[in-house]
Amino acid sequence: MSVQFPPSAAPLAAHPVDVLPAPVRARLLELARGAEPVSAYVYDGAVAAARARELRAALPEWAAVYYAVKANSHPGIVRALAPHVDGFEVASVHELELALEQGESRDIPAVVAAGPAKSVPVLTALVRARVEAINAESLLELHRVSRIAVAEGVTARVALRVNPADIPISGSLHMGGAPSQFGVAEPDVPDVLRAARELPGLDIVGFHIHAASNNLDADTHAAYLRWCVEWSVTTAAATGIELRHVDIGGGIGVAFEGETPFDMARFGELAALVEPPVGVKVVLEPGRFLVADCGWYAAEVTDVKASYGEWFAVLRGGINHFQLPTSWDIVHNVAVLPVDAWEAGEECPRPVAERTRVTVVGELCTPEDTLLRDVFVERVRAGDLVVFPNAGSYGWEFAMHSFLGHPVAGRHLLA
Repeated sequence: MSVQFPPSAAPLAAHPVDVLPAPVRARLLELARGAEPVSAYVYDGAVAAARARELRAALPEWAAVYYAVKANSHPGIVRALAPHVDGFEVASVHELELALEQGESRDIPAVVAAGPAKSVPVLTALVRARVEAINAESLLELHRVSRIAVAEGVTARVALRVNPADIPISGSLHMGGAPSQFGVAEPDVPDVLRAARELPGLDIVGFHIHAASNNLDADTHAAYLRWCVEWSVTTAAATGIELRHVDIGGGIGVAFEGETPFDMARFGELAALVEPPVGVKVVLEPGRFLVADCGWYAAEVTDVKASYGEWFAVLRGGINHFQLPTSWDIVHNVAVLPVDAWEAGEECPRPVAERTRVTVVGELCTPEDTLLRDVFVERVRAGDLVVFPNAGSYGWEFAMHSFLGHPVAGRHLLA
């Protein structure tokens, strides 16, 4: 019996090559003329900026859009987004430095920070940067922030991350209401806040409630936003917190094969019906939603081979460069970009598969290095490029760069 690994079999045909924008095709073909086999990301910062402008325009003025840098930390993408977002969400010192490089000099950098296991060095950097809010994940983390702030002679602004007991709406909302390493369980919130108010060096500004993940339904996401605001207002009043900050996280979904895209206009219309109290900032932290379609991952086909009646396109790359499809079990379709030049010439026959289903695999010594199964292609040859659109988020950042020690994928920004 054969062993099956994700992603699931894909009963679809490869994208036509013209799904790739002309500048992307040109840049990839330029790379293919180099001495090394292609395995690279190409990013277009203008695409990310346009998506950010569209979301910002759809939302009411009281909503703030902070880019989650973890989705794509390429400096060129962060720079491209900076003029079109209200701030940044970071989860490491490296991301903090990237965010601070973009902002104008100000007393309170437009940066919020998250992460379930912030180390003392990370917390120290955040306190020293005097970021807008550190999303505290536990009472111990609050104690650590307090100790650091007192030592630095400053007051640290803190939002308590909450794991809600229940989100009273349907949809792709599954990061709350269950045991988790993220945040403080809702029943424990009053006791944690009571203890936090006794700690020196802290200014508790509000709450962080990131309970949404890959939600494509605008109605439920707007209902989630409303719920977060109402819950925060009620809890702040009950616990004596001066509410100034409500962070609902990210969670806006990205549509793949056959899915209906998130309706930004509808979301904006419904969000406008929410009325946060005066002086309360409501922060949204989109990451993947802003940058998924600004990137393309391309890898050269090093071999095309048949095995027991099934065809395989073997790439100079794989999950060491683009792990997301396998990790999330996503059917992530591809386009085949023909490269007519064949480095071996007539001395070495060029293998080809035509009008057949092909499984796309990588260069690693494990059958789990499978990026797409059973996709119908008109033709794929050794030396062609297999290109994954919508690879701008959690691509390079999410990959297993060191496994087997192959060269890391290059990253290129379109001019």
